[in-house]
Amino acid sequence: MSLTTSLAVYFIVWWTVLFAVLPWGIRSQLESGEVVPGSDPGAPALPNLRSKLIWTTAVATISFAVIDAVYTYRLIALEDLATWFGIPK
Repeated sequence: MSLTTSLAVYFIVWWTVLFAVLPWGIRSQLESGEVVPGSDPGAPALPNLRSKLIWTTAVATISFAVIDAVYTYRLIALEDLATWFGIPK
């Protein structure tokens, strides 16, 4: 995989993982009992974005390493995927 392709795949994996990590440990303002006037009661009370970005980077890096290993060592070939999904050759 070229450097450009690797960066593009990592970018996609990172954003996908970010959307999976964002809801972790969120308490709404309504649940915490401190609704800021003019804001939605379902808005996060403490979003903890720094820790979420760290977790996102860690999980995305591990996921990308697995994807890269599968691609580099041809652990799963495209022909295998076609067979698994019932697509004729």
